[in-house]
Amino acid sequence: MLHATSESAAERVYAEVKERILTNEIAGGELISEGEIAARCAVSRTPVREAFLRLETEGWMRLYPKRGALVVPIGDREIRDVVDARLLLERHAVRSVVSRPAAAADLVTRLRDNLAAHRRADTVDMQQFARIDAEFHQLIAAAGDNPLLSGFYSTLGERHRRMTTASVHRDARVAARILDDHQDLLDAIEAGDSEHFDRLLARHLTAVHDLPGNDSLRAGS
Repeated sequence: MLHATSESAAERVYAEVKERILTNEIAGGELISEGEIAARCAVSRTPVREAFLRLETEGWMRLYPKRGALVVPIGDREIRDVVDARLLLERHAVRSVVSRPAAAADLVTRLRDNLAAHRRADTVDMQQFARIDAEFHQLIAAAGDNPLLSGFYSTLGERHRRMTTASVHRDARVAARILDDHQDLLDAIEAGDSEHFDRLLARHLTAVHDLPGNDSLRAGS
């Protein structure tokens, strides 16, 4: 029973710390201590240590004995790799879906509902804002009717959320840019114009994540 309780506490600490990292409440480069998190979560240091080890294994932090845990910053290479993967998968999905009018119409309806919810969301609540943002793009990826590719896209979801929250924290104008760009992307899908969607998506991801424009990102534009 004590073992189960310890596992439950470690899981709770893991979930809370990870969510705070994803929503930028704990920023990349910040050093946090076991004692600090134990006090916040009202647990002993043992479940905190277990949670930290798991987060280190997943690449979210690096542990330094007697000093604490460093939250790994979002690196330029990580941003570029995630954006590149998203471009490939979403472009493929849209080329597929526009050739199937009924599926395209269903996707447009779902995207409109998502965008309406996104416009109602409070940007102060970055957990909700980033979640809805990720869902918009996941809807597009899923519409490609390739479960293997959409499943892989889902694995990018946490990195996607963290990158979005970091971008909004960096520049408050990014939130409005995301909403405007999503409307444009939706319009391109509704028009059945996959080439225009390609160009818009490259521009959207490059601007939101503050990447310098380059040929690899804009391939196909």
